[in-house]
Amino acid sequence: MIIILKYRKLATKLIPFQKLFLQKIMRENNFHALNNHLKYLFIFLALSLWNLSCKEVNNKTIKNTNSISFLSSIKYAKGFDIQIFDGYKKLIIKSPYPDAKNAQEFILISKNSSLKEQFSEQNIIIIPLKKIVATSTTHIPMLELIGEENSLIGFPHTDYISSSKTRNLIKNGNIKEIGNEQDINTEILINLQPDAVIGFSMGNSSKMYNTIEKNGISVIYNSEWLEKTPLGRTEWIKFFGALFDKDKLADSIFQDIENKYNTAKNIAKKTKKKPSVLTGILFKDKWNLPAGESFMAQLLEDANTNYLWSETKGQGSLILSFESVFEKAKTANFWIGSGYYTSLEDLANANKHYTKFETFKNKQIYTFSKKRSENGGVLYFELAPVQPHIVLQDLIKIMHPELLTSYQPFFLEKLN
Repeated sequence: MIIILKYRKLATKLIPFQKLFLQKIMRENNFHALNNHLKYLFIFLALSLWNLSCKEVNNKTIKNTNSISFLSSIKYAKGFDIQIFDGYKKLIIKSPYPDAKNAQEFILISKNSSLKEQFSEQNIIIIPLKKIVATSTTHIPMLELIGEENSLIGFPHTDYISSSKTRNLIKNGNIKEIGNEQDINTEILINLQPDAVIGFSMGNSSKMYNTIEKNGISVIYNSEWLEKTPLGRTEWIKFFGALFDKDKLADSIFQDIENKYNTAKNIAKKTKKKPSVLTGILFKDKWNLPAGESFMAQLLEDANTNYLWSETKGQGSLILSFESVFEKAKTANFWIGSGYYTSLEDLANANKHYTKFETFKNKQIYTFSKKRSENGGVLYFELAPVQPHIVLQDLIKIMHPELLTSYQPFFLEKLN
């Protein structure tokens, strides 16, 4: 009887003529008949398993046809994703601006692709892009790393750009001035007819970008500045790799930076010392410093230090009173990032309160602002997103000098 019950369960999965065969045996409750037909039963069972496996294979085939054939290896960045299908890519900007509720999605497809008609209702970007307008200096080194600086035809306030390579393009008239980042001259921009504008925004309403889009020019938000981690910011090079159809190149560049960063991070772990760190500066009587979930806080953690505000929430800046900062950081070992002040004298002249910190008395204040380009731009603001390993090495050298004996800091310099 047990055998018959097992066969009854199996019968529910068999094709019709197999069910009829088993039902006949079970109705008769005839073990003799079962034995006589055992060899036929095994044949049918084999056919059943073969039939089920065929269905399984067919289902997998259908599933694979409609699923992602390759998902880009975005490991750290939270603000975007790249999905690669057969014949096209989908670029998803998950967080176009702070607290965004809707994502941006673009279909990236080649000019001669026969699939374009399938996406007539969606945002289509023809790749590789040939001409773009960028809006942040942090876009410049990423374009240069993948060899696409010549694709840049417009930029707001070109004086901000520090890179000598791109500055030569500006001098030669290859890159047009289009106003400033808060008030872009849309008439000049539209006349340039770029394939896309790489923008950034603080909110969901922008008349400027709406005007650009109404004239048939795609605006793609780059929100790398919202990333919480240094490698998350750097990984946006893959964003440009996708737009210029240079995914493999962008991936390899990122992997090299990632390896260098993690190597430095592991070196920092070799010491048990965790010096305390103060950051930031007073602005209109309020002290501005990085929140505990910011990329700078992550850098200080990876450098194996005790950032005194590491436990705070948020990825932007904290705005605190001088009294609260002084109470917590008056005996800090290091002060990293003193705004645009490049000497202790300048700092003291700006506000006598600064001289009360032990870091001032011990001359342990370091700034990113000394390393500048020929036009006065601070290199750190432009290069740091694609060189986080160098920033990390600078921090390790300053606070754990015994770990990197032959290294010379690049971005960070001590106030005289």
